[in-house]
Amino acid sequence: MGYTKKEFEKLTRADQSRYLHELLMKHKNSQDNKIRDKIVDLNITLVRKIAHGLARRSSDPVDDLIQIGSIGLIKAIDYFNPDAGARFTTYATHLITGEIRHYLRDKTSMIRAPRELQELSFRINKIVHKLRSEFGRDPSNLEIAEVLQDVKPTKIKEAFDVDRRRTLVSLDQSLGSGSVGDNDTYLVDTLMDIKEHKRSDTREDYMMIKDLMAKLKDNLREIIELIYFKDIPQAEVAERLGISQMQVSRRLKKATAALQELISGSNQENQKEEEETPSSKINISQPKKKISRASLGAKLEAQKRQSQNMG
Repeated sequence: MGYTKKEFEKLTRADQSRYLHELLMKHKNSQDNKIRDKIVDLNITLVRKIAHGLARRSSDPVDDLIQIGSIGLIKAIDYFNPDAGARFTTYATHLITGEIRHYLRDKTSMIRAPRELQELSFRINKIVHKLRSEFGRDPSNLEIAEVLQDVKPTKIKEAFDVDRRRTLVSLDQSLGSGSVGDNDTYLVDTLMDIKEHKRSDTREDYMMIKDLMAKLKDNLREIIELIYFKDIPQAEVAERLGISQMQVSRRLKKATAALQELISGSNQENQKEEEETPSSKINISQPKKKISRASLGAKLEAQKRQSQNMG
């Protein structure tokens, strides 16, 4: 005869075992999904019991663990051999527990939180679900502390911070309102490639300095090209130009000062153009970086390497 779930739960363990054995034999011979669903329904209490037990060591919602445990139950039904002589509940318990533990292991964060905070996080999550249903909103740390009584709000904040750091976030997560659209921005789009960003800055600086050097007097431009771009020592430059090394040093100082003035003037012109542009037409971008005189030599060295790479 068939039993409802309530009737099944009132049976003795021996009678439950015999009835399950009959259903499992029928399922093995027929592979009827209706029989499998019946077995799942009769054993879902076992899944809930195991899920609640394992949830004490995790901040995952129990409902999620019940769903994962149900997968283990279905596997147990499909793999169980009624002729082997083993009890189905023993076999199912093993697969349900293994499925949930495997799920929790995969979700474990690389950041190991102290056990005290993990246990506190579990207590807080249960209280948050309860208070949220009462208040119709998320409770404050102070409201949670009033329920716990033995925990300060600062400790609750610390537990929340640990939970947040242990949460995995997909790079494909949309940052929009939730509705799917062509203009959705995803988390991966906000990440910056530092190396590419630096290469882009170097290219911009190279083009700017190259244009500004053309405005220098011939003797000043020549001294910069010889020393910074051709990497010729000052003593050799002095010999090539027929002047003293002291004169080379002074001319170089004058050339870098003149180039710095041109760079500063270029930045001011760009800023003025942006201020005069109507707000609706402004192209929002990073402002030009001001190059200090102290770092100009290093910048010119970088431009030399860039010009060699581009060449």
